[in-house]
Amino acid sequence: MDRPSLAELDRAHVWHPFTQADEWEEDDPLVVERAEGRWLFDTRGRKYLDACSSLWVSVHGHRHPTVDAAVRAQLDRVAHTTLLGLASGPSVQLAAALCARTGFDRVFYSDSGSTAVEIALKMAFQWHAQRGDTGRTRFAALAEAYHGDTIGAVSVGGIGLFHAVYGPLLMDVLRLPCPNGPDDGEAAVAVQRIEAAGDTLAAVIVEPLVQGAAGMRMHGREFLEPVLTAARRVGALTILDEVAVGVGRLGTFLATEQLDHEPDFVCLGKGLTNGYLPLAATLTRGRIYDGFRGDHGRTFFHGHTFTGNALACAAATACLEVFEAESTLDNVQARSTQMGSILREVSALESVASVRQKGMMAAIDLTDTQPRAGHRFCLAMRSRGVLMRPLGNTLVLMPPLSITDEELLFLGTQLVGALSG
Repeated sequence: MDRPSLAELDRAHVWHPFTQADEWEEDDPLVVERAEGRWLFDTRGRKYLDACSSLWVSVHGHRHPTVDAAVRAQLDRVAHTTLLGLASGPSVQLAAALCARTGFDRVFYSDSGSTAVEIALKMAFQWHAQRGDTGRTRFAALAEAYHGDTIGAVSVGGIGLFHAVYGPLLMDVLRLPCPNGPDDGEAAVAVQRIEAAGDTLAAVIVEPLVQGAAGMRMHGREFLEPVLTAARRVGALTILDEVAVGVGRLGTFLATEQLDHEPDFVCLGKGLTNGYLPLAATLTRGRIYDGFRGDHGRTFFHGHTFTGNALACAAATACLEVFEAESTLDNVQARSTQMGSILREVSALESVASVRQKGMMAAIDLTDTQPRAGHRFCLAMRSRGVLMRPLGNTLVLMPPLSITDEELLFLGTQLVGALSG
């Protein structure tokens, strides 16, 4: 009897995220076998450009020798020890490097962007409560926000397709309007709502400059600065969710560097380890940390088994080192300009409704509004040797930050060809 293939075993046993089972089983699944740089290879020997950075995590490309070496070296020491009652060299070194790089003072580790956000929400709430400000029980978040899939993160999220079914489980959140493009009065309305909520707000949380899962909705400083200033004015803390836009994606290591506002929290994930291992970080200020000093009851009672995992922290530290060694942010600037040229050509095509870009994040809205048009286009791109993942009928370009000009030219050529077909 023949052994079942990986594709057959997948259909029989794996529950895929954000995937409708019936639709998945209609397609011929692509099973990845190995990777090299910006390229993935399937079990049939076919080669694909990883134009979605394996869901926005592959910053320096796959199998990077520096990150590989760091993980192998750490394996020769210890793979994991708890941070409950112990310290771990890799977690200490990474925290110091992140603080030096960003200007924050403290790092709390977790395993995903969702948990990084959950931690910031809980810290903000508890910090106020321990100051006697017990009326601050609400959070404000942007319309169409996405902050992850744990209950607190879903509460501050605002995408009905993802979140509506969980309504009875969620916190009451003050929803703020957000433009997709230039501010058209949304900032004034958001500020008014924040000021009206006043001392009921524990924090305001935003995805700065680009709302990723909402379809790459983009806004500018002219919207964000007044909103964050209003939050500070009423005594609310500010949380910037940079899980998608941080770690170099918008041309600076943190998107926050492009603002005048200094937030109380920044949440990082995705590209932090170059996609090697699950790791996220909630960065905060010394004054927030100091608010938890005192008797045992003021402890932040949060953590999980793999908090500060040694292998993950070693990978993340190596990832930071590569930024310097390879001048990654310089490449982001150059490739962003090149991507802009590609998008100008794409925008003239009849199949394209609109395009938008910030740094190495870009979106192409299709004129085809039929269900799953974006999915069908990505299957067409797969046949051309490019892997993409859409958001509805919006095509997303999120290539690795280390992509070369030749590889980006290949991506552009395939895009134009598929969109013209």
